[in-house]
Amino acid sequence: MIREPAEVIVAEDGTIEIPMGVLVEAGLHTGERLLAFSDGDGRITLRRASDVVEDLLRDGTL
Repeated sequence: MIREPAEVIVAEDGTIEIPMGVLVEAGLHTGERLLAFSDGDGRITLRRASDVVEDLLRDGTL
C-alpha cells in the first residue's frame, strides 16, 4: 500500500515521472529494470524485469 499517494501526469511526449518515495516504498532502486504493461482493466503494472522472467519461466504468464 502506498502510504503517501502521488499524482503523476502523462507528459506531451508520453512519459511520466514517479516520485522516488513511491519507488523506495515498493523496494525499487535506481537503475533497476522494470517492465510496464497494462492489465487491460485500466491499470498499469510495473514489475521488476527479473520477477517477470521468473514468472514467465515458472507459469508462462506475466
